[in-house]
Amino acid sequence: MSEGRKYKRSKAAWELAGRQHGVVARRQLLALGFSKRAIEHRVTRGRLHQVTPGVYAVGWPEMTGERRWMTAVLVGGEGAALSHRSAAALWGVGAEKAGTTDISVARHTRLSRAGIRVRSRPALDAAEVISRRGIPVTDIVRTLIDVAAESGLAVVERAVNEADKRNLITPDALRLRLIDHAGEAGVRPLRQLLDKYTFRLSDSDLEVLFRPIAEAAGLPVPLTKQIVNGFEVDFFWADLGLVVETDGLRYHRTPSTQTRDARRDRAHILAGMTPLRFTHYEIKREPHRVRGALKHAARLLRERKQL
Repeated sequence: MSEGRKYKRSKAAWELAGRQHGVVARRQLLALGFSKRAIEHRVTRGRLHQVTPGVYAVGWPEMTGERRWMTAVLVGGEGAALSHRSAAALWGVGAEKAGTTDISVARHTRLSRAGIRVRSRPALDAAEVISRRGIPVTDIVRTLIDVAAESGLAVVERAVNEADKRNLITPDALRLRLIDHAGEAGVRPLRQLLDKYTFRLSDSDLEVLFRPIAEAAGLPVPLTKQIVNGFEVDFFWADLGLVVETDGLRYHRTPSTQTRDARRDRAHILAGMTPLRFTHYEIKREPHRVRGALKHAARLLRERKQL
């Protein structure tokens, strides 16, 4: 082989490794024109370092998180992508299980490798796999569905919150995207969780549902939609100095909304009043929590008046 061809081959290998966080698969080197002997020679000389059978680190042996993820995908071969908890870690919305890298392969396979959990998923749509930081990974919707299928509520809730905070997908958009995945594992718990994020009552329904909760807590009929301390409030008990505000879309509020709510609550507190906030979901689905909080607040406020 001429020196020129050797140079081009080596240059192509370095460029490939650069795109793959410094790791290459044996099959990729063979496709570039390296012979088995040439590969073994480079391993002996320390230019290639075997990470796992069939995958080499180029130049230096230390493994970063990206190298480990890319190695797992290269082990999976054609149609492989980071998925589940490992995908969540790459997206920045969760953590991996210690010592395990999750990948999915869009074909039937019995591939097994220590430290890599391989899922054979022939039905995995190619559109659900994208590149992030140069690593094939399931998109954020597929990742959240997969996490919800195998994790507890706390893990799923953190993942959804982080996805929202990082502007990857909002709860509203996620709920719409789940329509295309009806019946899949993980969709039902995600929908149940998203009820808390997106549920909103009309003003009339809110009042109809809230009044008996307040009554059961021992409170008189509240005033509604009153101007208190310069702000319109949802429910108000003047004799107790108690203000109740209700929030729809509580977990996806814009910075301006958050600022307005903070100013509103601060105005009530500085006026010597007690502001309480409940979500529409709590009022509809968890009235016992609302009733308990109201009952406790009413008792404390009445005791305060007697002092």
